[in-house]
Amino acid sequence: MQTLHVDVAVIGAGTAGLAAYRAARARGARAVLIEGGPYGTTCARVGCMPSKLLIAAAEAAHAIERAPGFGVHVDGPLRIDGREVMARVKRERDRFVGFVLNGVENIPEGDRLRGNATFIDRNTLQVEGGARVVARTVVIATGSRPSVPPVLSKLGDRLVINDDVFSWDDLPKSVAVFGPGVIGLEIGQALARLGVRVVILGRGGRVGPISDTVVRAAALKAFAPDFCVDPDAKVARVERVGDEVEIEYVDCGGKSVTQRFEYVLAATGRVPNIDRLAIENAKLPLNAVGAPAFDRKTLQVGDTPVFIAGDAANDMPLLHEAADEGRIAGDNAARFPNIVEGDRRAPLGIVFTDPQIAIVGGGCATIPKGSFIVGEVSFEDQGRSRVMLRNQGHLRVYADSADGRFLGAEMVGPDAEHIGHLLAWAVQMRMTVSQMLSMPFYHPVIEEGLRTALRDLDANLQKAQRLAA
Repeated sequence: MQTLHVDVAVIGAGTAGLAAYRAARARGARAVLIEGGPYGTTCARVGCMPSKLLIAAAEAAHAIERAPGFGVHVDGPLRIDGREVMARVKRERDRFVGFVLNGVENIPEGDRLRGNATFIDRNTLQVEGGARVVARTVVIATGSRPSVPPVLSKLGDRLVINDDVFSWDDLPKSVAVFGPGVIGLEIGQALARLGVRVVILGRGGRVGPISDTVVRAAALKAFAPDFCVDPDAKVARVERVGDEVEIEYVDCGGKSVTQRFEYVLAATGRVPNIDRLAIENAKLPLNAVGAPAFDRKTLQVGDTPVFIAGDAANDMPLLHEAADEGRIAGDNAARFPNIVEGDRRAPLGIVFTDPQIAIVGGGCATIPKGSFIVGEVSFEDQGRSRVMLRNQGHLRVYADSADGRFLGAEMVGPDAEHIGHLLAWAVQMRMTVSQMLSMPFYHPVIEEGLRTALRDLDANLQKAQRLAA
């Protein structure tokens, strides 16, 4: 058996793993990249990019459907060719994957090891069917996989995950989506706008990453015309009947509903791929859920020579965060034991529904109660939004009650992806609300709605200060 001695061994060649490998090499370390699955990253193959391709097709269809609201009429019914839709999704998806594969192929062949890796001890890995790797440090960047609840496990080929959706050759007639999270909402709405009968079922009332109850209510109101979202359905039975799935549940209004669907999409979250690494052999400190406990500023697991990054860390499973974490972990793995804290960006999450959802600064749930003031605006009467017939949604902004520093926001509304970026920059720059209001706002633009919310927030801050005095 071949034994390979290196400075840094990176397990996983996704976004975080590639960033870790490159950072370690940039620091001058001898590094290897170990991958047991397909190259291509989750984002390019089955995540960000193919989902946005499906959403883009849905937006094109929806634009035609709402054209009569402007007095613009298309003769004849709208026709959606599911095969053409999916052909473009797969064609463009493969193009994006190709870019990633080109990057992997530029890595020296001797630095790429194929096979699943398991820990022998903290510094030793066994690559299945290959070499034993002795490393000064190890970076875990093994990504994550969809989680399927037991209630859906007996549905056979009628059960799909988001990976499967992007392999379809045609669009189905009906889909029940379990889970109103980011994946469920994005794919569910896209399919609904492409003519698929869609119902999204959740539990506990959760709607995407929204924690502000006012914004959550606005989101449900905005989504209702497109598709049914029941965020707290009481599912009594899920049963395969021939080539369909019959679902019996009690909806949020207390009504018993029984429906059949061609497919069930499990969008019930993802689990880190750490259970097949034999991490018990590394004797790592673990958190409450049995995953490696790490410092999010250094990505080091305890005080060990092991680091973790990306979806495997399950901190903020987003591509840009995975890239940052990989860079920090790889750099520190090469520096070890002289590690440093890496720069982390202000938290920003975006859901590409219509209207879009943006969570800035971690959202309402991450701010201690009683320490912040709220400002808000509805987009139902916002000028530019009404002009474009996109006047849906609500924005809530938060500021520190002591010094007026801007803390974050939750929003469902038009162009939330762009407003979210502006607000994330403000959080990262530690701006106050008054400083934000001194910035330029053009007319007429959607951002005038943001200014209204900030003015409301500023007024509420001044009121709180007067009461405190």
